[in-house]
Amino acid sequence: MPSRHLARSIAMQSLYQWDFRGCQKDDLPAIITQNLLEFGAGLEADKEFVKETVDGVISHLPEVDKTIAEYATNWPVEQLSLVDRNILRIGIYEMKFNKEIPPKVAINEAIEIAKNYGGSSSGKFVNGVLGAIYNDLAKTTI
Repeated sequence: MPSRHLARSIAMQSLYQWDFRGCQKDDLPAIITQNLLEFGAGLEADKEFVKETVDGVISHLPEVDKTIAEYATNWPVEQLSLVDRNILRIGIYEMKFNKEIPPKVAINEAIEIAKNYGGSSSGKFVNGVLGAIYNDLAKTTI
């Protein structure tokens, strides 16, 4: 598994645990550290990427969740599965706020993580939401 893909998977797992535990910011450093120790063997170069991604999602969380609500209109954010919600959070953060990640890479990575960790329709759901966001972002940058 390429290191950036693994790093995103660890970021998603960390956000999942944080969300499951009630969204306490003070819990995040310990959650990230534990997940890096458990799942991040050989990930030396991208450990900082995990932390930056999680911190970026958290620092933009109100806007990210608002975007989810706008594009997943049939699914209130709080009713999404924890896995799907946090995969979308990472994808939206990368597309809208992390200019180092091409949007299509963010979408493809999110779809693959959804297929690996989500339910049977998670990949299609994530693809639909992030694809619609991408199309609208492309219209505004032309």
